[in-house]
Amino acid sequence: MAARSNRREFLRSTLAAAGAALAVPTLIPRSALGGAGTVAPSERIVLGAIGIGGRGSYVLGCFLHEPDVQFVAICDVKAGRRQAVKQMADAKYGTPNCAMYRDLREFLTRSDVDAVLIATGPNWHAAASILAAQAGKDVYCEKPCTKDIASSLALAKTFRRTGRVFQAGTQRRSLPNFTFAIELARHGKLGKLQTVHAHPGGLGTEMSGWADPEPEPAKEEADWDLYLGPAAWRPFSRRLLGNGGGFEKGGGMVGGGCLEWGSHCVDLCQWAADADGTAPVEYWPEKGQLHARYATGVKLVMRNDGWLPLGSCPVRFEGDTGWVETADNGDLVASSDTLLVGKGAKIGGYPADFHVRDFLDCVKSRGQTRANADVACWSHIACHAANIALFLNRKVRFDPQRTEFVGDEEANRFRSEALREPWRI
Repeated sequence: MAARSNRREFLRSTLAAAGAALAVPTLIPRSALGGAGTVAPSERIVLGAIGIGGRGSYVLGCFLHEPDVQFVAICDVKAGRRQAVKQMADAKYGTPNCAMYRDLREFLTRSDVDAVLIATGPNWHAAASILAAQAGKDVYCEKPCTKDIASSLALAKTFRRTGRVFQAGTQRRSLPNFTFAIELARHGKLGKLQTVHAHPGGLGTEMSGWADPEPEPAKEEADWDLYLGPAAWRPFSRRLLGNGGGFEKGGGMVGGGCLEWGSHCVDLCQWAADADGTAPVEYWPEKGQLHARYATGVKLVMRNDGWLPLGSCPVRFEGDTGWVETADNGDLVASSDTLLVGKGAKIGGYPADFHVRDFLDCVKSRGQTRANADVACWSHIACHAANIALFLNRKVRFDPQRTEFVGDEEANRFRSEALREPWRI
């Protein structure tokens, strides 16, 4: 009887305690639920970054403005940059938790990182993007994204195979003045499209060079071997170390011929010409310009001069009944004002916020970004093929289906370059 009474008392007390617990509300922070302008942890995208200097700091700032981003780690070969980004992130969150890495291979083993911002020098863009995708990360990569035709194809193949999301940092694809002009060209408002014009940002073939040797710093201060990465070895140079944006942009070239602005402007022309999945079939230098022709007959002209005063990165689209031109000041000029009806509000400059938001939305939906890996592949191939014509100073013919130059052994040797051990793409 005593045992039975003890059991009754135990059950009675247990139920009473449970009732009391249910009666008292559990206090859960608003930040955990996504209230008060915050986003619930389950909806946040955990972000890391590789190689963050001037441009990278700006783009990272655009990411940090988004409420559904949680930045957790910086990887950079330079100690000063690691510390600067850590301070930026820790100040944002009010914690000392931003982790620092020197070697991207160690950084990419983090299973909690969903996406990576890559803003290294162009020498690393393709290889780092491919390594990140293979590690299961989505990638936002600054331009130019590749150094040659082979790495362009490898980039696209990797992201198709892995199913990861890729966004090239060609943010003008997300700006209203450029998209409005492109829609005029694509929807026949200019008549049958005849010629698309791109600003190449220079048409030189200057090489990155080989500076006089200097004593190497300690690896923790600046890891020269990792900075070179896939590029051919050369002795340490503070000039080259401090010029990451101008080192090995395309085929070893500093300016990369038409690759610098070309990865923006030629990219926009590709879209306007409905050529996102292909490239021109002929390329030739002509009177200080580079010309190309698509299989459709549309002509691509890459020129530095003769633009309207509309700012940097200009493009112009010409049809048989009209034309439109626009650039970074946000204005549009057309052959007829009626073409510009409905153009929307002007946004000057070239902010990356819209492009970053497109990337984040696609990370969540698993959709294709505006500048996905296939788009980037073909716009870069167009630039690389044009560079080869410029370097050879003659016409070359390219087969987009076979991704090689037609009957041109000399040109085909420039489709790829050897990578320094142990790097592969």
